[in-house]
Amino acid sequence: MAFKIPKEEYINRTFRLRKELVDRMEVICNEKNISLNKLTVLCIEYALDNLEEDDTTLQ
Repeated sequence: MAFKIPKEEYINRTFRLRKELVDRMEVICNEKNISLNKLTVLCIEYALDNLEEDDTTLQ
């Protein structure tokens, strides 16, 4: 059996974030020694995994 490395697919997107939010995120990144991209992905995954089904407050 051959050794195979699964390939993950990525997409580049651009988002506008408030400076205050990015500043807060950068503090966490520095404390945890992770990239801003990694923290952003973790935050989005957490939010989506914990989103209430009937949440109509999203804007």
